[in-house]
Amino acid sequence: MSKPVKTIGILTGGGDCPGLNAVIRAVVKAAMIRYGWTVLGIPDGYDGLIWPEKIRPLGAGDISGILVRGGTILGTSNRGNPFAYPMRENGQTVVKDVSPLLLANLAKIGLDALVVVGGDGTQKIALELFRRGAQVVGVPKTIDNDLSATEVTFGFDTALRTATDAIDKLHTTAESHHRIMVVEVMGRDAGWIALQSGIAGGADVILIPEVPFSLEKICDKIEQRAAAGRHFSIIVVAEGCRTIDGHPLFPFSEERRNTPRPGTVANALGALVGRHAGRETRVTVLGHIQRGGSPSPFDRVLGSRFGAAAVDLVARGEFGRMVCLQSGSIQSTPLEEAVGVLKTVDPNGQFVGTARSLGVSFGD
Repeated sequence: MSKPVKTIGILTGGGDCPGLNAVIRAVVKAAMIRYGWTVLGIPDGYDGLIWPEKIRPLGAGDISGILVRGGTILGTSNRGNPFAYPMRENGQTVVKDVSPLLLANLAKIGLDALVVVGGDGTQKIALELFRRGAQVVGVPKTIDNDLSATEVTFGFDTALRTATDAIDKLHTTAESHHRIMVVEVMGRDAGWIALQSGIAGGADVILIPEVPFSLEKICDKIEQRAAAGRHFSIIVVAEGCRTIDGHPLFPFSEERRNTPRPGTVANALGALVGRHAGRETRVTVLGHIQRGGSPSPFDRVLGSRFGAAAVDLVARGEFGRMVCLQSGSIQSTPLEEAVGVLKTVDPNGQFVGTARSLGVSFGD
């Protein structure tokens, strides 16, 4: 049975994205105005609960003006897994389970409940903490839009606008110089940003992890355009693309394993296409610019809806759940059903079908 709530905490984990501050603002406002609770801001994701000295109360002054700001006023971390936490001992790095310390700190600080804002990895940790007795609710966040439990995540719309704006700008210089432009966007496991920005920006080729592609097919599209008098092409590629013609697109490194650094995919692809097509090719890597900037109105509203709904979950004692958007309505789902299943692009779905109808090649 859940205990009465007087003080709640909020943390943001994983990569930052536009709209996080909207969630923080909504949680603080809803907790104070509707329930009269105290809200504590936990810095740098789960690190802030392992090292709690910088935890601070959040009041009206702390959240004033943050709705339009990108990033997160709390800071974040994607390396602070309390169940596998790297620590230095005797000059060496060892990995330890410090979750008992984190749970003890929750009690020591006087937190009655915890709102965790993050993606799949962050919510998996939240689920494990809940199983160990923590009163936790989750808020989904990722610009990749790859969480299966929610129709859309905040941050995606802003990232999509950033990517589309870049593609729009590249059109004029590509046409002026008769060049092939390769644009790399984020999307480690799912191609939603590449697919939708490619459609919105009028890309000629869209390459996503879900659709295997070949160099020959990409170059066929470029030659078809040239034969029709269109001597430039825009190729949008998701950073998560791993292979071309069934072979690795880039060399795997021990450091990054199968996760490439930003630009690795686009530069490898650009070199291949330029050489094979015999045409001047330029590469643009958007990288972390997609994570920054002021959130779009959609992301501000969705983040606010999620934050207020998370507070209501706490008030009803519905812990171990994550808020989500389903059929346009804010709902909630058990954390155990929300994590571990990525929402990827259906190669036979309507989005891909629409793009193909518009003449877009997926290199297949």
